[in-house]
Amino acid sequence: MCYLIAKRFKKSGCVALQTEAGEEMAQFADALQEKLGYDIQIITISRPTAYGEYEPYHFVNSYDEFSKQASQL
Repeated sequence: MCYLIAKRFKKSGCVALQTEAGEEMAQFADALQEKLGYDIQIITISRPTAYGEYEPYHFVNSYDEFSKQASQL
């Protein structure tokens, strides 16, 4: 298990999705990064409590919701 994170550089807060690492997640993240550009950071982390620099976290429940919320950052 990991968390997919989308964060706009130099702004507080992020969008987070609990997911499984693997090919599907990697392809989704790559495609979304291309779509949104590179002023939004798309990364994976192991646990939100270890990464205070991304707080506050806005957790979502699906790739579709993640994509929609990330595009509004």
